[in-house]
Amino acid sequence: MTSPPRGASSVRGQRLEFTNLSKHFGTFRAVDDLSFAVSPGRITGFLGPNGAGKTTTLRMLLGLIRPTSGTATIGGQAYAHLADPTGTVGAALEATGFHPGRSGRNHLRTISAAAGIPDTRVDEVLEQTGIPAAADQRAGGYSMGMRQRLGLAAALLGDPDVLILDEPANGLDPEGIRWLRGLLRHLADEGRTVLISSHMLSEVEQTIDDLVIIANGRLVKEGVMAELSGSGGTLVRTSDSERLIGALRIADVTATAQEDHVVADTDDLRLVGDVALRAGLPVWELRTKRSDLEQLYFSLTEGTNRNLGDPAGSTPPPIDPTGAEQEGANR
Repeated sequence: MTSPPRGASSVRGQRLEFTNLSKHFGTFRAVDDLSFAVSPGRITGFLGPNGAGKTTTLRMLLGLIRPTSGTATIGGQAYAHLADPTGTVGAALEATGFHPGRSGRNHLRTISAAAGIPDTRVDEVLEQTGIPAAADQRAGGYSMGMRQRLGLAAALLGDPDVLILDEPANGLDPEGIRWLRGLLRHLADEGRTVLISSHMLSEVEQTIDDLVIIANGRLVKEGVMAELSGSGGTLVRTSDSERLIGALRIADVTATAQEDHVVADTDDLRLVGDVALRAGLPVWELRTKRSDLEQLYFSLTEGTNRNLGDPAGSTPPPIDPTGAEQEGANR
């Protein structure tokens, strides 16, 4: 996925690279020889069913879990070797990483103090994420959507080049999802690297530029969103579908009737319209038929929720059971 950044005047992001990355919990392969890259200046959707290994992959990138093998790097470096981790990466992997009795503002002040970030930045991110009015309320009383915004505010404190979000749309209402979409686009257009994980394509389909789908810890599909959602032909509705299909056949265009419309095997809308006009048929609808990405997603991931190394299909622990493999990471 090497397409140039959309709208970015200068690239300030970092390239993320996952190379033959694996993580095994005993016989369970949570991540299995996974390789892909994430480009600056673009929003990349990291998708897969629940239990596919998405969060484990992100934890390895952030140094929270040691890989069994392979590497995950940020600008060519492991997270632990970053000179300025807070200014390089901002991450929100869960919406519960705060003390419930502490206000949202004080939660952010605690993080900023530990990272050496001025308190003025706290007010900036509260405004940026739309929660200044609730900043002095206890975070334990926040709704799920407000918790998501607070986690995003924490991720933005260091004004990072890379933003990593796990299920960021959870708990957001339609207005909140629209707001999130606009914010992420703005950040990507500034040249930052934006990686968002989700198990629902429908939540991120209108947001992302690039798509990475995994299942059972393995890569099953990656590509540029515009290419994956490319044309599926031309859809046209008229008064007599069979007559239009015959007229299109004369014009060397294959077409089929589907429910109350015709799908022509061409991207040329003008050609289809001209054929209908010559046939004396009214055109009630004429548009490009897009590929069904949700259908593509399910076709790639259905039936893959059983781990190859675990015939019982059991669920892996979220972290190393001993706790020995967790490492601190500045998120």
